[in-house]
Amino acid sequence: MTLSPRLNIITGETGAGKSILLGALGLVLGNRADIATLKESGRNCVVEAEFEVGAYALEEFFEENDLEWAATTTIRRVITPAGKSRAYVNDLPVQLAVLKELGTRLIDIHSQHHSLMIAGEGFRMQIVDAVAENGEQRSAYQEAYAALRRAESELAALRRTVEANLRDKEYIEFQYGQLAALKLREGELAELESESRMLDNVERIADTIGGAVALLDEDENGVLARLRQIEGGFAKISDVYTPAGEVAERVKGALVELKDIAAQLGEEAGSVENNPQRAEEVNDRLDAIYTLMRKHGVQTVEELIALEKEYGSKLGIIVDADAELARLESEVGRRREVAEKCAATLTASRRKAAESLAAQTEAMLARLGMEHSTFVGRVGVAEGLTPTGADTVDFLFSSSPKFSPQPLEKVASGGEISRVMLCLKALVADKANMPTVVFDEIDTGISGRIADVTGQIIAELSVGRQVVNITHLPQVASKGDTHFRVFKDAADGRTHIELLSAEERVVEIAKMLGGNEDVSDAALELARRLIEK
Repeated sequence: MTLSPRLNIITGETGAGKSILLGALGLVLGNRADIATLKESGRNCVVEAEFEVGAYALEEFFEENDLEWAATTTIRRVITPAGKSRAYVNDLPVQLAVLKELGTRLIDIHSQHHSLMIAGEGFRMQIVDAVAENGEQRSAYQEAYAALRRAESELAALRRTVEANLRDKEYIEFQYGQLAALKLREGELAELESESRMLDNVERIADTIGGAVALLDEDENGVLARLRQIEGGFAKISDVYTPAGEVAERVKGALVELKDIAAQLGEEAGSVENNPQRAEEVNDRLDAIYTLMRKHGVQTVEELIALEKEYGSKLGIIVDADAELARLESEVGRRREVAEKCAATLTASRRKAAESLAAQTEAMLARLGMEHSTFVGRVGVAEGLTPTGADTVDFLFSSSPKFSPQPLEKVASGGEISRVMLCLKALVADKANMPTVVFDEIDTGISGRIADVTGQIIAELSVGRQVVNITHLPQVASKGDTHFRVFKDAADGRTHIELLSAEERVVEIAKMLGGNEDVSDAALELARRLIEK
């Protein structure tokens, strides 16, 4: 289908399959796919739609979502027989959530079922904000509200932490005290274990060192004395035995090394002594460390040091809590003041817009034959700040001056709600800058002059935007710029849609007027007059 940029009319017998169009549009707008609706379960279902979006300031949205910008944008949705779904924007795959958000900026679909939205405060708020053109003010409030919520969340988290720490203060202080008292240092455990092994074997070590020193440094028979003899002997025969000089040098080198060893062992012999007091100190220190490691279920001194820091940090929070709480409470107060100021700006704007909306809606309802009805947009006070401000929005309605206005969704009939919704959609369409509006039998339950006025309002709405209107009313159908007919082919049972020529359009509207396939000359003439009107 190639739709007109103005008013597109879609007609057809009940059951012909007009809902297929809405189902297809729903898929490209991000609705969930139901494979039960697929005609052929063994093949992929592909729905593709092309949108002219150059005039709707969507470049930033495309950039934020890593999409390729194009003034003519193509959205494609593929549903596999297994029920899997893939979506593409300008041939780039996208998440369904992104497609849904993009869809809300492209098409506004309204049907009788959607009239139920009027019972939702979010929808009523959007209508009032659209009339008020509150885009910038609402964004400013949402930023302020988000900042307030973050500050409140941070304050609440600190309070929970402080409360938990205060409950465990004695326990934390005891654990920290035990760990801090040891004055642990990294690498200490390995050093202590090495010293403990040495102290436990001090006699063996002393005997070994003393024996080695004696063997090396004995006056005549020691290793050093004998090496000197060997060095001297080879030095004496170096003139008659060539290798002797090299041997003498090597023995001299060994002699120097062994002299150093003997000197070092002599020093060690003096320092290695039985020290029961130091052995007890080392073992006591090791016992204290091992006890804490078992208690805390750790394997290293470094882990104990980390625990000490953690308990110290918790104690620091307890000690510094009052100052930090005061700082965060001040921050929350400051953020709340900003949010309340933004909310007050929104409230004033909404109340002014609600009055204008009510007056314009009543005027349009009068055109639709509801001249005695009353419509009120009431902006009330919410219980504190909410994500949309400090307001509640209600739509009140009365079909007669005899009755005071009550909540619209409770007192209005289905037909009345449909007409109110048509008025609201018409009033906010320009403000919302929506490229396409789709009406699915919004004119159900009306006829005669009111049907004609409904068609006029829908036609007025199509000035400056694309409107697709599915209708059973000839008065409405006659207002279209383009007319499509949906029908079922008796031969194959499939639903088809065709663009009607000017003469075919006359015949189709005449059939709608006469209520049957056989059209009279009078019906054809009346159809022509409706189209020319």
